[in-house]
Amino acid sequence: MKRVSAILVLCSLTWGLVAASQAQMRITVQTGRPGAAIRPTMWGIFFEDINFGADGGLYAELVKNRSFEFPDGIMGWSRILREGSEGYIYIERYPQEQVNAHFLRMRVGKTGQGFGLSNEGFRGMGIREGKDYRFSVLARLTDGASMTLRVELVGGGNRKLAEAKLEGFGSQWDEYTVVMHAQATEPKAHLNLFVEGSGTLDLDMVSLFPVDTWKGRANGLRADLVQMLADLKPGFLRFPGGCIVEGRSLDVRYQWKTTIGDPAERKLIVNRWNTEFNHRLTPDYYQSFGLGFYEYFLLSEDIGAAPMPILNCGMACQFNTGELAPMDELGPYVQDALDLIEFANGPTNSEWGRKRAEMGHPEPFGLKLLGVGNEQWGPQYIERYKVFVKAIKDKYPDIQLIAGTGSDATIFPNGPQEIDYLWSQYRQLKAEIVDEHFYRRPDWFLDNTGFYDNYERGDSELFVGEYGAQSIGVASPDNRNNWHCALAEAAFMTGLERNADLVTMSCYAPLFCHVDGWQWKPDLIWFDNLRVFGTPNYYVQKLFSVHRGDRVLPVEVADAATAPNGKPRFYASSVYDETSNEMILKVVNATAEPVRATIEARGAKAVGLSANVTVLADDDLNSENSFETPKKVAPVDSRIPVRSAAFRYDFRPYSLTIIRLMCQTR
Repeated sequence: MKRVSAILVLCSLTWGLVAASQAQMRITVQTGRPGAAIRPTMWGIFFEDINFGADGGLYAELVKNRSFEFPDGIMGWSRILREGSEGYIYIERYPQEQVNAHFLRMRVGKTGQGFGLSNEGFRGMGIREGKDYRFSVLARLTDGASMTLRVELVGGGNRKLAEAKLEGFGSQWDEYTVVMHAQATEPKAHLNLFVEGSGTLDLDMVSLFPVDTWKGRANGLRADLVQMLADLKPGFLRFPGGCIVEGRSLDVRYQWKTTIGDPAERKLIVNRWNTEFNHRLTPDYYQSFGLGFYEYFLLSEDIGAAPMPILNCGMACQFNTGELAPMDELGPYVQDALDLIEFANGPTNSEWGRKRAEMGHPEPFGLKLLGVGNEQWGPQYIERYKVFVKAIKDKYPDIQLIAGTGSDATIFPNGPQEIDYLWSQYRQLKAEIVDEHFYRRPDWFLDNTGFYDNYERGDSELFVGEYGAQSIGVASPDNRNNWHCALAEAAFMTGLERNADLVTMSCYAPLFCHVDGWQWKPDLIWFDNLRVFGTPNYYVQKLFSVHRGDRVLPVEVADAATAPNGKPRFYASSVYDETSNEMILKVVNATAEPVRATIEARGAKAVGLSANVTVLADDDLNSENSFETPKKVAPVDSRIPVRSAAFRYDFRPYSLTIIRLMCQTR
């Protein structure tokens, strides 16, 4: 153990700071009795392409329907026909069979004062002054001597932000690229393409990216959104969902093999959130898969998170069609799982390992976790789960498999009975990891911090794979990311941490939300085309993750405040950081009053002379962060003096407090 600097050797535990007649709460941390190890995967993140989370969000492409593959091939585009111009714009189909089956044909008679087309982007395009943007297009000239393509970025009132020209088009398909420098900032710009000259010009894969993507990668990710994820220091990244794994029907399920390779050859499908909610119909929501499985693995590696892919198990979403692949036709689904493991971990001389290397990553990604299905239930799931387990374990015994429990028991048919059935099966099958979901009101989270205290321990670890307090109700468009919800989640997380011997992974859901393109509230991170902010819920997740620790320390809270129903409203958990030799105490005061408490590091041989304190608090439970006030509810750091292993601290009303104290235990 490292030597503790600036320590106070204790001859005895001193309680002199507390007047004998003063009644107050006591928090006792058994520093000399470290318990269960806390996995590096304890606090992670879950990405699903909902709320424009991928296209229009994390994936930095600014052009919507860039390859004209939407069922309405011109969706997202509009024709520009100014005075004196003549021409036609229409969608053509390639004569040969290919994934990217369509292209745009521009037949021009006269250009006049302007002939071309415009792309609206994803609720506009975010353009920043002084930044460079790379425009690219596949093009060919099929008629005419020569033509010029003038590219414009335009803001409100047709204010020109940037301009460039492309020339020299040949008769064969080729890629043409130009970088444009923005002269002004515009959150809702659009892209104009004007054709000069007469003839026929064909276009495909019309693309616009900021040059400043995450790590400067072409076909890359939006840097500010990735930074928000990296700052969470997540232990794992669960992807790509979620319900989009299943699809409303099997023909539009997520198939990882169609999301790798050349972006121009990735198969676009409808996003299952396109028509899910009548209150937020989103007919222009499709998946281009520019952000595909290779990029997910790269992202996991970049932010230090263990990759956790979830695969379809031959079942469409049971909240929609519930379509099943017959058991005698399950082979391709199982093979997809085996091939994915080879893609992630296989040597470069294997079929799928070679494909990974050809994409630029010869080293294995180190995949260890894999989910079999998402929110499935019933005997039909169990019989498919068994097939996957046998096939994968026979070939890859070290891969840990995750089984589902349908969803939150309160929101799917016969929930409690279905979950009881699944658990009866998992106990017999000795399932390695079981995924449970909770979308409930804040008071449920406050009342159930002990949910896992008496949970049956056996062969299965628990993954709380989706949870989030709903201020109104599940999927209500009126839900808010307020401090009440975040504080309730913090209280619940103290219970997860106390039970780290059982609960080895957890993550909030959903992750991202475009303010102009959402389907589901609440969400962890909100963004528009230029800005991003973390919700109070985000800062709760961040504080637990960056203060993860290595081992659970037993905590006792005496005389804790309670609600009228007798449930606690003051909560604590503690861990020990073996690298820094620190006791980390997490305390949630969910009452409207300050709480004076005596904290005892029982069993400590020596403690530091001061402690680091981080407080996340607001006196108004309805407080929310916003673009205008992104840090209204945000952590504040300070230091406090410590005179002995027993010291006093005043906890703010409605607060999450993290206390880190150097603490030598041997």
